[in-house]
Amino acid sequence: MNAELPQNQLQPEQKKGILITVAVVLAFIAIVLGMFIHSLTRPQVLSDSQLKEKGVFLFDQPRSFKEFSLTDYNSEEFNSADLQGKWSLVFFGFTFCPDICPTTMALLNQFYADQQQGDYSKDLQVIMVSVDPGRDTPEKLYDYVRFFNKDFVGVTGEFLDLHRFATQLNIPFSKVPGGGENYTVEHGGNIAIINPKGHYVGFFRSPLELAKLNVGYESIRASREL
Repeated sequence: MNAELPQNQLQPEQKKGILITVAVVLAFIAIVLGMFIHSLTRPQVLSDSQLKEKGVFLFDQPRSFKEFSLTDYNSEEFNSADLQGKWSLVFFGFTFCPDICPTTMALLNQFYADQQQGDYSKDLQVIMVSVDPGRDTPEKLYDYVRFFNKDFVGVTGEFLDLHRFATQLNIPFSKVPGGGENYTVEHGGNIAIINPKGHYVGFFRSPLELAKLNVGYESIRASREL
């Protein structure tokens, strides 16, 4: 005849100890799992050589600007103060550009949308600077830039002022002779990177790719916040 096992062998103190142990173990597992997930979702910090492979070039030392005064698409002054407190990506183009400019603006719009899903969007601004002030009035620039994204900023100004600003960002541009009213403008396709102190810190080299823009930008931001 088999003896029945006694019921309720555990004392209240034992039950309490077991519950505490289980809770601690579960909490530890949750912490480890959370750290693991965070490590997977946290942007990877790339070395300078890895960034270059992605088409991202950073200077050894940030470069400050000489004072400049341009005009935004609301016909208000745009100067160095507008580069403070934000990470700015600056692209030079013009509204009559047949291919590179609309392609780049569409790419930047997708990049901007991607960044809205992450941690680095609140202080991000995208700026298009016109290299064709003769035709790109503030009103025309307003319609063009906002067609791609209403959060983007459009900037124009006097030719010499634009040229000086572009030179500081190593962006060449020049009007192509001929063409009459339908002339075109040759210009560099790099995107300048300006930090929240208003310093020029590097650039994305053209040709541009969405994945490389995202990875490069997130790496720069993550490395600056370590």
